Amino acid sequence: MAPSMPSALTFELLGKCSVTRARAATLHLPHGPVPLPIFMPVATQASLKGLTPDQLEDQGCRLCLNNTYHLCQPQANANKRHVEMLTGADSGGFQMVSLLKLAKVTEEGVRFLSPHDGSPMLLTPEHSISLQNSIGSDIIMQLDDVIVTTSPDHARMKEAMERSVRWLDRCIQAHKYPERQNLFCIIQGGLDLEMRRECTAEMVARDTPGIAIGGLSGGEEKDSYCKVVKTCTELLPEKKPRYVMGVGYPEDLVVSVALGADMFDCVWPTRTARFGNAITSRGSLNLRNAIYSEDFGPIEEGCTCTCCRPTSAGGLGITRAYIYHVTAKETAGAHLLTMHNVHYQLSLMKRAREAILADRYPQFLKEFFNDLYDGDKEKYPKWAVDALRGVNVDLLSDEA
Repeated sequence: MAPSMPSALTFELLGKCSVTRARAATLHLPHGPVPLPIFMPVATQASLKGLTPDQLEDQGCRLCLNNTYHLCQPQANANKRHVEMLTGADSGGFQMVSLLKLAKVTEEGVRFLSPHDGSPMLLTPEHSISLQNSIGSDIIMQLDDVIVTTSPDHARMKEAMERSVRWLDRCIQAHKYPERQNLFCIIQGGLDLEMRRECTAEMVARDTPGIAIGGLSGGEEKDSYCKVVKTCTELLPEKKPRYVMGVGYPEDLVVSVALGADMFDCVWPTRTARFGNAITSRGSLNLRNAIYSEDFGPIEEGCTCTCCRPTSAGGLGITRAYIYHVTAKETAGAHLLTMHNVHYQLSLMKRAREAILADRYPQFLKEFFNDLYDGDKEKYPKWAVDALRGVNVDLLSDEA
């Protein structure tokens, strides 16, 4: 086993929900403090699609995710020097799921043909860490062997889990700057809870500064997702950040926080904006729909994002009608919705944090689902009701 490493972060636990497993903390990273729980927008090639770095910061973003696979492409070299705000870098492992037709996984690493020019490439644990060291991000991720959770191949799933542990040891050995960059391990094991427990024990023993739960959001049922998250978080050290990778739907976020997770990332808020969708407390609104063509209200009433704030309050005063008229033919609509959607996600986690610190997270959950489903409890997703019952919250009860 590789020895544990120095840590370039401090995890300051500020409060715990007295009912659920939700936590509020501050993660002190080399470039500054980050409030937890947090949602991290995905800036695939060192820039978030639809927003400039300044606009991203204006929305209150303290941490975003970059993808190592894309940053190792030649055309991305110019972007590397601009990754100066608080960042995390993904090892590129999950990218291999979508590139699997081009890839071959061996103990050495991942061999694949570049989708850009067809040239052969090899991503090893050592090369992945070297790339992330060169980027200089506050958080870097191990290279892991990722299998889609819905795969029926149990033997291959176990192989991937065990290989991810071995690759972590290689990543630890290759990591040049543990005093200024934090390496997170990634727990694998598919939907097999015993395999997840085994992997969690191995990863925790390596004592990395932070711990991620990977391989989810691959099409599995939500109740299975919740069981994996709950199983892993119950076994994780209290004084380390817990990162569930690839999660971004608002209801997934608030439930995962209740299950004990702290950090999340997903491309969904920015991707859905490009299709004209606004994320609101009452669900997603498709502002390409003609019913909004003469709706001169803000994207969401009460939202404090740059788009929704009136001009008198320093905002842009953007209306639903304006988005409707520009979103089909111009990139301006996607740009504005990206700004709003990222703000919504960040604000949701900020409100969750405030509720945890006030020890009213169960009430926050009830208010969230009440707003999302307009008070109709029959529409509440069963997976969320069941998962929250597992942490002592009954969404269907009228008790406060």
